[in-house]
Parts: sequence; C-alpha cells; structure tokens
Amino acid sequence: MGLFFYPISVILLRNVVMKMIKFAICDDEPVMAQEITNQLSQYMQEKGLTSYCVNSFSNGRSLLENGCDFDVIFLDIQMEYLNGMETAKMLRQRKNHSILIFVTVLKEYVFDAFEVEAFDYLIKPLDSGHFKRTMDRVIISLQSKEAKSIVIQRGTSCEVILLEQILYCEVQGRKIYIHKNDGKIVDYYDKLEDMEQRLDRRFFRCHRSYLVNLEYVRGCNAGQVMLSQGDKIPVSRLRERDLTQALLRYMKERDF
Repeated sequence: MGLFFYPISVILLRNVVMKMIKFAICDDEPVMAQEITNQLSQYMQEKGLTSYCVNSFSNGRSLLENGCDFDVIFLDIQMEYLNGMETAKMLRQRKNHSILIFVTVLKEYVFDAFEVEAFDYLIKPLDSGHFKRTMDRVIISLQSKEAKSIVIQRGTSCEVILLEQILYCEVQGRKIYIHKNDGKIVDYYDKLEDMEQRLDRRFFRCHRSYLVNLEYVRGCNAGQVMLSQGDKIPVSRLRERDLTQALLRYMKERDF
C-alpha cells in the first residue's frame, strides 16, 4: 500500500491548487458529529488546506435528499431512518462516486464495507492517528483524480476528460469512442495503440479493439467483461488470464 510514503507525498502536494473539497458528516449523535468536525478542521489547518466546507446530517435520508454532491462522506452505520450501510448502497446505486468513510463502533461490518467500495473504516472512539492517516490518503486520492486527465482534439476544438470518468474505449474504423461513467460518449480520430500510451495503469487492453478501466470491472465470464455500470465488453480468449492478473495487481497496488 506504500503507507510510508503518504506523509512525504502530502507535503509535496500541498502547493497543488485544488478546488473546494466538500465534506459531509452523517451521524445521529451530535457529539460524534462535532468530534469528526473538530478533527477534520484540525487536520485541514495543519496541512494548510483552507478551501473546504462541511455539512452535517443526522440520518441517511436527509443526506440523500440533499443531492449528495460531496467529495468525502463520513457515514455512521447505526442510524435510524436509513442506516449508514443502506445509505451507502443507495449512493452507489445512484452512480455516486464520493469517498465513503464509515465511522462506527461495530467492527463486524468491516467486510460489508467492501461491497459499497468504502475508502476506510474508523472505529469509535476515534483514534487521531488513524484519522490523520486516512485523511492523508483522502487528500492524495482527490489530488490524483483531479490531476490525471487527457485532452481530446477534435478539429479546432478540444475537450479535457478525467481518466476516472472513462469506463472503456473502443475503436471502430479510424475513430476511438470513449465511453464515460455519465453515459456520454466522446469520439475522435486516433489509433487505440496511441490512446493506450496516454493512459495509466488502471487501463487494460482486453481486446484488440477495447481498453477497459479496471476500476469499473466487476467480473469476467463467457468472453465478456462486466462493468459496474452494467455495460459488457468483449475480452479475447488469450487475454482473460492476463485480465484477471492485471485486476488483482491493480486492487493490491492502488492507494484506496
């Protein structure tokens, strides 16, 4: 996981200009919500990160009704009116990609957290050291997502696309079609080999005509790759084993 590099990385990235970070705290205990707010404020002040805002919610229902346009969400698991795990599942069903951090006294739910792609799992009472290490990873993740993008040139116009938005790319004729996680498709003239050189380790050439983002892969069966959005794309028979190995390696090495 490279944990020993996080403190150094955070220091190096402090001068990177970031957009405002939107935090949400969803906990039905006012005292705990305030504790998270205090630790969050202290951390952001120590790192010199001043562009952020914090919104608090007493239950999952009120969080969902707000629209959930947050970068990071701290979720208590035990709540009335929709608990944290149910709230997380509904967020993911809505294609929400916020960083989810569970805060709870219940250690037995740690494995359920993987189902909703939780970023981390903090046990009450909060340990300040664990909280800071988690936040180090959060900031690095947010900065990395913000920085990694490609520019697509189409005639006299161009478009910036974040790598995290790309589900997969396919080539048809002389055109590449970029399928994004919001359902939109961007096409332009290029070779898939050249496109592959511009992408990072999260992308895998599963077929001569397809590049897939491993972040969205949920399985492989009968010559098809299943993606989290419901899409299915072909995988060459000779590349199925390589895809499995690439996916396992990616899950092991990724920072979140």
